[in-house]
Amino acid sequence: LQVDLWQPSSPSHMAEGTVADVRVPRNATRSLLPFLQQANIHYTILIADLQQAIENQTGGRSHRNRRSLSGYNYEAYHSLEEIEDWMHYLNRTYSDLVHMFSVGKSYEGRPLYVLKLGKRSRPYKKAVWIDCGIHAREWIGPAFCQWFVKEALQTYQTDPDMRKMLTQLYFYIMPVFNVDGYHFSWTYDRFWRKTRSKNMRFHCHGVDANRNWKVKWCDEGASLHPCDDTYCGPFPESEPEVKAVAHFLRKHRKQIKAYLSFHAYAQMLLYPYSYKYATIPNFNCVESAAYNAVNALQSAYGVRYRYGPASSTLYVSSGSSMDWAYKNGIPYAFAFELRDTGHFGFLLPETLIKPTCTETMLAVKNITLHLLKKCH
Repeated sequence: LQVDLWQPSSPSHMAEGTVADVRVPRNATRSLLPFLQQANIHYTILIADLQQAIENQTGGRSHRNRRSLSGYNYEAYHSLEEIEDWMHYLNRTYSDLVHMFSVGKSYEGRPLYVLKLGKRSRPYKKAVWIDCGIHAREWIGPAFCQWFVKEALQTYQTDPDMRKMLTQLYFYIMPVFNVDGYHFSWTYDRFWRKTRSKNMRFHCHGVDANRNWKVKWCDEGASLHPCDDTYCGPFPESEPEVKAVAHFLRKHRKQIKAYLSFHAYAQMLLYPYSYKYATIPNFNCVESAAYNAVNALQSAYGVRYRYGPASSTLYVSSGSSMDWAYKNGIPYAFAFELRDTGHFGFLLPETLIKPTCTETMLAVKNITLHLLKKCH
């Protein structure tokens, strides 16, 4: 009986008394449910008809005008092609604040685009790195990255905080990190997670781009098997996407003061370490930034986020981008797990894009303004 584990990402994190979310093929429910009852395992059906939920999310797209950029719909999910068109458009239209560039190419040869956002007020400025969509199926991530850019450009004139942020800092924003996987999740398998590199021996595709970084690589919480969702890859930075971003971050490590990565789902704000239970040296600064960010987020709709070190708040995982960024001298490294906590899982409806992004925006602004103040 094959099930797709949504939460946690690896079977090694399943223990007595914990909750797991699994996706089951339609024909398998007949054998699974009696088995759970016999084993006295309590279960709840969160989504009864997954196919219908997928169609609700991406169906009926033609009647919505998604192509015109002046009327670009930030409350809808967008394909990779639409997101890239949008980036090119911003690069042309807001040349005073936006500069688009590529850090490399994906396994399938797609450009890895990043937007550099900020006022060219002085030659050297500190910077914040933001990436979304390391895991292909977590569509709310790229939606947030686009929302962030929209907010920055729309409120720059009117919001003193945003003005301060864009004047004093640069933001490097990568709306879709795992471009091949994201494209694949639109065209073939909505629940695809990994990259799309080929494995010759096992005929499986992909590596978990958040287990492929050179920090305690392929230890606890990562799998050595190429067909697993948490496969760490044949070696660290084996994935061209990871290698390209790592190279860029290494080159700019003196400038970049914060690394923010957006995932789904769990409603958490995580900081290092992910690979071990230990306290980071600048714990007080990072902890207070997280505490304030979570409070700011909650002020919008009352949505509660848990926060803390990733290892004890979520689970131990090795080779993550957040740990790598921190180990490479970026003092503020965070991973957000956006909405929800399992009711919709990876299929967060488009109606929830706006509230999710609105509250997350408050947290990100809070962290950014915290950076601009000295923390001792």
